[in-house]
Parts: sequence; structure tokens; C-alpha cells
Amino acid sequence: MKIVERESGPFQDQRPGTSGLRKRTSTFVETPGYLEHFVQSVLEVVEVGEGPILLGGDGRYFNREAIQTIIRVAAANGVRRVVVGRGGLCSTPAASCIIRKRGLKGGFILSASHNPGGPQGDFGIKFNMANGAPAPEKITEAIYKRSKERRGHRLAELPEIPLERGGREHLAGLEVEVIDPLADYIQLMEELFDFDLMAGMFARGFTMRFDAMNAVTGPYAKALLEERLGAPEGTVVRAEPLPDFGGIHPDPNLTYAKELVELMWSDRAPDLGAASDGDGDRNMILGRSVFVSPSDSLAVLAAHAQEVKGYRRGLLGVARSMPTSRAVDLVARAMGIPCYETPTGWKFFCNLLDAGRVTLCGEESFGTGSDHVREKDGLWAVLFWLNILAATGRSVEELLVEHWRRFGRVFYTRHDYEGLDQEAAQAVMEGLRERLPGLAGAVVAGQTCTGADEFSYEDPIDGSTSLHQGIRLFFGPEARVVFRLSGTGTVGATIRIYMEKMEMDPARHATPTQEALAGLIAAAREVSRLKELTGREEPSVVT
Repeated sequence: MKIVERESGPFQDQRPGTSGLRKRTSTFVETPGYLEHFVQSVLEVVEVGEGPILLGGDGRYFNREAIQTIIRVAAANGVRRVVVGRGGLCSTPAASCIIRKRGLKGGFILSASHNPGGPQGDFGIKFNMANGAPAPEKITEAIYKRSKERRGHRLAELPEIPLERGGREHLAGLEVEVIDPLADYIQLMEELFDFDLMAGMFARGFTMRFDAMNAVTGPYAKALLEERLGAPEGTVVRAEPLPDFGGIHPDPNLTYAKELVELMWSDRAPDLGAASDGDGDRNMILGRSVFVSPSDSLAVLAAHAQEVKGYRRGLLGVARSMPTSRAVDLVARAMGIPCYETPTGWKFFCNLLDAGRVTLCGEESFGTGSDHVREKDGLWAVLFWLNILAATGRSVEELLVEHWRRFGRVFYTRHDYEGLDQEAAQAVMEGLRERLPGLAGAVVAGQTCTGADEFSYEDPIDGSTSLHQGIRLFFGPEARVVFRLSGTGTVGATIRIYMEKMEMDPARHATPTQEALAGLIAAAREVSRLKELTGREEPSVVT
């Protein structure tokens, strides 16, 4: 195997965000050595030895070329066995499953998750560790430091590896195994859920629409829902993964999955509507004229977990990201189990999962998961809902209404201001930070602020500390507003504002969410001075 040294870097912009390195596709394609340099930095920080390691992605533009490049860099750095998803495909939760089941040393996942794809879109890469979890902060910071110091990368001169057929290729001491990226994941789902019960529900006429958004969950959903559970052909739409996601934004929310939303509010609505994102780790759940917020979804799953085969043993605990509503806190309190509050980023759940502290976890950004893998898992969440619907005989709306009556309703919304000028966004956050000491007791838009802080987190397992994780304003014990500067975009800056209010009176549970939270929304806009500092009148996305 001939190995050559190539020039690249050092780069000052390869700091991984909450879920890997994401940039415009053109940055990876047009900057010489950009991808190779990052992979080289990862392999010098993470000890994978001769492997094996996993490679796979969501099929977006540049996915296949990137896999060939990573194989050459990996081989040049001593890796002798690589496992690749057929066609270069592998959903993010399936990648975690495969790494864990097959005892791999880790893997590269190629995705920018819910961000648009194509030549003018985004591309991303992250490394997951041997436990299937995204690399923790101490590792990503070491990778970033290495990328700023190292000059050049190593590359093995190898022919292109065919990715369409399964089997093994042996090249100069390197073994590349191309596997079915669905098989291990489907087997795991069959261990967790009662497929016979759900299939019976479909046989009795249950209807569903799953929007795969031209992304990687299409093949998984077809295999699970239509082939395994017997849902009618056409239940899964936009099922073929496309390099540019068919020109759509593959983010399963009320704004970008508008066709599904319109269907669910029409007289043609099926019993259940669901969608997933680019790499398969997010989900949206809808009933007939009913949107299940991700925060409520986590709470409902926790409340009904013991009705599902894989969770009949009960829950060890639950965890949520700090901006996620406190709906699951109410369930945990009633069940007498721990509830942990972490920063945003799935990696913060993984120490708790590995230590056996929690069973279910979730983020308000349409991510839910459990201890079955170390990633959030969109299709898993959909199957969980299907299993609960089959076990209870209830509709989505009935489950929600019963849940709110039992635990109380937490009204919740997120307002995203996307593509902001970086300096203006920083000015908003810095202004809030400066005003924090004087906010307690202040009246803002008619709302009395009873406390304010900036969230920090000390990991109860390894003692590591994460600072500056979001600014919180409290309006009594029932309500709060959270401000965060998001780390998942690639163009400009995104400020996310989260508003929530607990309501225990069932007579008020049917109030429209934006109406119930109108006072907090006005307070958030006033205290942040967002309009004055950014010029934005309204949010880009409301969920």
C-alpha cells in the first residue's frame, strides 16, 4: 500500500458543533484537503487502531466521494478493516446500532442532519465512539486543537471501492466490508416492539402517512412499516434518498413538512402522521388535527413505557435537554424516578445512558431516544407511538388529552430566528447576559420575572463542566423563557427562543398554544431587544 503525504491546513474553522463539523458543501468540495485534514485530526486523537470502523451517511450530495476519501485516509493511518453501508447509506441511529452490535471501534457518520443538501446546501461529518455515541466535548475539543496545529494529511493510493454490492473487498492489507445498513437495526426494533400487535392494528384498518422527506429513513420505513407491519403500499412517501432531498428542507416540523401537516388537518387525514429528517434521528408525530410537541411526545412515551415490550421492566430515569419543556419532569415526579436536565446535544445524554441512570431521553428539537442506541432515533419513536396506540386502542388526540388531564399540560413553543448577522446575534445574547443581574423582580411586557440565570452543567458521571448553555428567565414556578444561540446552522447565526407555561386546569388545556403563551412571547421580544438589534419582525420558524 503506497502512502503519500499531502499538504492541508492548518484550518482554524474545524471546530465540531453540537453534532459534528457542518459547513456549506462547497467548503468540503472546493477547499483542497479540507475533509482529509479533519479525518486525519480525528484519527490522531481517537484511538481506533486497526479498526474496524464504520462509514455511512444520509446519502446527501458528496456522500459517496467522501466515503472513498475517508477510506484512503483511514488506511494510511493504519486502519485495516472498514465496514460501509451499502450505497454509502446508513441512518444515524442505525450507525450507532451497528457500532454497538458488531463491537466496532467507532465510525464516521456523514450528515448535516436536518440541513438542506445539494451543491448549494450543507455537508457534515462526525465521529461516533465505540459505545455508538457522538464524541464527547473533551474529544471534539482535542480534534479541533489538532486541526489547528497539524500541517498535512496521509493518504493511501487505493482504487475506488464499489459500494452497491455487499461482500468484502481486500486491497493491500485493507478489508472493506459492504453491509446491508437496515438488517441490524430492523432486528433491534423487533426486539423492542410488539410487531404482531401493530400488524394486527394495520390489518383492522389503521391508516398512516410517513413522510421520509427524500432522505435516508425512506428504505428503513418501507421495510418496517409496509413490508414488516403490512401497512398499505404508499404509506411511506418520498421514500427514495436523494442527494439534494428533492430540493426540500428535510426537517420534520410544522414549517418544512407542510404537505403532511395539510393532510393531517384535512378530511382525508389518516390516524397517524409522522416524518423524519435527513439522517433519520428526528421525528414529528401528528394525529388528526393534532400536533404532538416533541416535549409532550417524550412525556407520553415515558408515561406509557411499560405497555411496550422492550420497556416493561420500567424506567431507570429520564433526561431532557434544558430547553425542552418540563412535561417529562411531571411524569418522572409522579413515577418516582430521576429526571436529569442536560445541555443541548445528544452526547450529553450518553454518560447517563452508559451509567444506567436513564432509559428514555429527548430534546425539543424533534429528537427522542432510549438506551437501545446512543443517538436519538426517529423511526424508533414512530414505532413506540404505534405500539402505544395498538396497546391502548386510543387515538393520538385521546392519548394527549388523557395525559394532560393526569399530569397537567405544559404549553410550549420555539421561535427560530435563522440566518441572522453573526454580530447582531451575539449582541442579543451579550445584552441579555449583561442584564441578567437586574432582571429578577423586573416587569417585562406585563410579566414579572422572578429569576434569571445562564445554564451550566456538571456531568454527574465524569464531573466535566459545560458553561454558557443558554439564558433562562423564570416567571414564577409555572413559566420560563430560554434563549440559545444554535450550533447546527452553517450560514449566519440562529437564535432560538423557547417559551413554556404549565397549566393544571383541564378547562384551559384546549387553548391554542400561541395564545396561551402570548404574554411570554411579548416578554421575550421585549427583554431581548431582538427587533432593534437584528431588524427581524417575526421568527423564521415557529414550532
